[in-house]
Amino acid sequence: MSQPVRVCSVDELPSEVGAVVAEIEGRRVAIARDSAGRLHAFDDTCSHANVSLAEGEVEGQHIECWLHGSQFNMTTGAPEQLPATIPIAVHELQVDEDGSVLVTLRTTTAGV
Repeated sequence: MSQPVRVCSVDELPSEVGAVVAEIEGRRVAIARDSAGRLHAFDDTCSHANVSLAEGEVEGQHIECWLHGSQFNMTTGAPEQLPATIPIAVHELQVDEDGSVLVTLRTTTAGV
């Protein structure tokens, strides 16, 4: 794992369900808010179609790829709807006392 990187302020993220993209150490990472208000950080590229996941729909703990409908669990990275079969990396996210969103990149999809 790398060191935590400040990505943005929590106020810069969608106030409701949705996702944005940040580039961290040369990687595209999606930062998403789920329907319970929890924040998630994961690789932004669909493992099936190589398109941005942040452009898809967030439903519960899942994000759906807009191109072919693959769904990924934003907590584990596991693909839970075909056609994707390869997990995406999920990264550690924390919000500090100043409201800064910090992401620590993981290099693998361990735990999936």
